[in-house]
Amino acid sequence: MVSTPEVRPMPKSAALTTSVAISSDVATAKLREGVSGRGRLRAATAALFRRSRPRTTFAPPLSVLLLVTSDNGLSQRAGLVLREAGHQVRTAVVADADAVLAATSSGDFDLVICPFLKAYVPESVWQRWTTIIIHPGPPGDRGPSSLDWAITDGEPIWGVTALQAAEELDAGPVWAWRTFELRNGATKSSVYNEEVTDAAMECIGEVVEHFRTPDFQPIPSDRVARPVASTRSRPSMKQADRVFSWEEDASSIVRAVNAADGFPGVAVQLGLDRVYVYDAHLDTHVDAAPGTIVEYFHQAIRVATGAGSVWIGHARLVGAGNVKLPSTAVVRPDVFVPQVWESRYPETDYHRDGEIGYISFRFYNGAMSTKQCARLASRLRWAIAQDTKILVLTGDYDRFSNGIHLNVIEAASDQAGEAWANIKAINEIAKAIVTCTEQVVVAAFTGNAGAGGVMLPLGADVVVARDGVVLNPHYATMGLFGSELHTYTLPARVGEQQARSLLAECSAIGIRRALDIGLVDAIGPRRPDLFEAWLREVATDLLEGDRLESMLERKRLRLERDPVEPYEERELEEMKIDMFGDRNGFAEKRRNFVLKL
Repeated sequence: MVSTPEVRPMPKSAALTTSVAISSDVATAKLREGVSGRGRLRAATAALFRRSRPRTTFAPPLSVLLLVTSDNGLSQRAGLVLREAGHQVRTAVVADADAVLAATSSGDFDLVICPFLKAYVPESVWQRWTTIIIHPGPPGDRGPSSLDWAITDGEPIWGVTALQAAEELDAGPVWAWRTFELRNGATKSSVYNEEVTDAAMECIGEVVEHFRTPDFQPIPSDRVARPVASTRSRPSMKQADRVFSWEEDASSIVRAVNAADGFPGVAVQLGLDRVYVYDAHLDTHVDAAPGTIVEYFHQAIRVATGAGSVWIGHARLVGAGNVKLPSTAVVRPDVFVPQVWESRYPETDYHRDGEIGYISFRFYNGAMSTKQCARLASRLRWAIAQDTKILVLTGDYDRFSNGIHLNVIEAASDQAGEAWANIKAINEIAKAIVTCTEQVVVAAFTGNAGAGGVMLPLGADVVVARDGVVLNPHYATMGLFGSELHTYTLPARVGEQQARSLLAECSAIGIRRALDIGLVDAIGPRRPDLFEAWLREVATDLLEGDRLESMLERKRLRLERDPVEPYEERELEEMKIDMFGDRNGFAEKRRNFVLKL
């Protein structure tokens, strides 16, 4: 039994209000005031955000130190939100207590926040500075596997708590908390990237307000309200807690895999090998013994269960040093397995609504292999050939795209050759977008994006984004010059100087800055259902008047005057040196990233 959730409202202040969700009706009304092309679309959205901001307060900015195990999407967004609110932020990646001591030795900060930290914070640190831990569970929840247990147990309500570091893990006084509905069927990664991250931003905002209030006293953990009655201290979830039998029903198996998504996966016998499985999706029952691999679709395999069946999209051989890959690259069936050309495993989808076509893609963790890129490029060219006037391109809400598939490249026998094939394949998608003169293309950053995943849709006529999205528009941290036609599209959007800065700084940018510099033209609501409705309105409004033909004519004239081919040739020449000559350490940087070294 779960008690009725209590949600504490965030104080209304300008200190940290940087993620304003635009309601679809307000956004649509503003866009209908005469948006004709990217400039007015951008101006309309900027005006909405200006109007949404509360009045400025004159509290001095804080100096905040973020301690993180890795600078993931949540911690990047926390840094961006704090900076946009005027605070000074330094992020330190720390592996252990000694690293925490080194990172705090300068003492040049007012407040320590730990958005994602596995290392122990020494008492000498939290006794001297207010140190806030962001815990992905509601008040009363304790332990390192919070989301794993919540998904496994089917909790309908979950939350995030901002608590003060103390001697006992997750037992310090509470500064802020939020609850949310735990989506049925969601993976651990998806919940973390969406609901947990959003709730964490609100908690951080409240923490900043409380820190500036001299008489504020946090609530002791044993006296704070328990919005989720079942919360308690739980141990780290082990494989023994995750284990399932293929004899079980498919929904139970999918839930177990969802709870282990990202890391560590669930270890099972599949075919001839023992593997960790990820990326599970339900399908109907098949007449086969549970555990039998009955068919495969592209790179996913379908497994019979006690009731229903399950598609497994990714797997990793049990043992140190093995890489998570598409299932067909890992699993060895013990029987002949036929290939099918249609399935319920999600990858690309197309539908049309009158004169508007919608094409969406979903690639696990945002990584796009050579084969996946080829399939999406083919599907995109087909969609462009339809008799619609507008084509809307969207990705997954969990992640939009991170570019080429580094895991597949790392596992290849010819790593440089696979990387080369992958970059040429993803360029085919970028070219299909840039050279589309039959339809106006609207591309939407539905989730976070990095490297080539940021550059990929920039050739669209209109680029929009969901509020709260974090973009990493750079390649150098992976030792690459980059391609995806970015030398053609990025300067056209933000200017030559800004393009050089983005590529050289190698920093995450928030969607507000992306709007300000012209990287995106408009920002829609954070909530997926509201964003989809808003996006439909944006596309529908573009049908009005003669704006479509004028947009297409401008594109045709630029392609005639300034063809894209020389830009791609130059990019590929640079990438050839990076991939085959390894001039900037692509091989080592890729390996460290894939194996988390």
